[in-house]
Amino acid sequence: MIDTLIKYFSFPFVRYAVIVGVLIALCASLIGVTLVLKRYSFIGDGLSHVAFGAMAIAMVLHFSNNTFLVLPITVLTAIILLKSGSRARIKGDAAIAMMSVGALAFGYMLLNVFSVSANVSGDVCSTLFGSMSILTLKASEVLLCGILSLIVIAFFILFYNRIFAVTFDESFMDASGQSSKAYNYVIAIITSVIIVLGMNLVGSLLISALIVFPALSAMRLIKSFKGVVITSAIISVVCALLGMLISIIFSTPVGSTIVMMDIAVFAIFHLIGLIKGR
Repeated sequence: MIDTLIKYFSFPFVRYAVIVGVLIALCASLIGVTLVLKRYSFIGDGLSHVAFGAMAIAMVLHFSNNTFLVLPITVLTAIILLKSGSRARIKGDAAIAMMSVGALAFGYMLLNVFSVSANVSGDVCSTLFGSMSILTLKASEVLLCGILSLIVIAFFILFYNRIFAVTFDESFMDASGQSSKAYNYVIAIITSVIIVLGMNLVGSLLISALIVFPALSAMRLIKSFKGVVITSAIISVVCALLGMLISIIFSTPVGSTIVMMDIAVFAIFHLIGLIKGR
């Protein structure tokens, strides 16, 4: 098996895929801790559905790089959702339900009416659950992903204290002269970037798993915020790496394999937490 892995890693496209997968998993785990603690996990799920609708538009319009259309639409939707949710929780939940379901229906209808290929079902399935296009990445796409990932990581490191404050006590942050609303918008925008980057890896329906599962796994055993962030990042990177390697060797779906790794780790951590609790 080691010889097989060495053989595969001799190909540039495999190395590109692993680099992108690890970067996406790392970014998703960092922002995922804040989203889970703030009860904003539903935003990631809703935005992933919106990204599918935007991807359908880009495919119909024959965009050479779908990111340049999908990313602005997803970011704009994140801002709208957060603004709606800040007024009333019920209104925010209703807005997310309408946008997510509507985007799925719109995207699927668009791909059927203006079919861009003979295999519409295959295109839809690949967009929703991920595809092997992660193994056909170009150097320019890897560079773009690397730049965006570094921006996300740098923001989290430089503004760690403010992220901590906005996660646990927005009122205190506002009283200290910092705008919690501004940081909430930035967090929503970063979430949109991660979702768009991760669509080729695990698909629009499974990308929220990369955000939620590592954070929940870490919270089973770790109590401090910094500890949860570090543990979540390690879990996410390891699961992504193992999932991609298993997918390459055994030809299983990339996205589903990574998510199954995350689920397995969550089950193990949850079981250890129950034992320690007793």
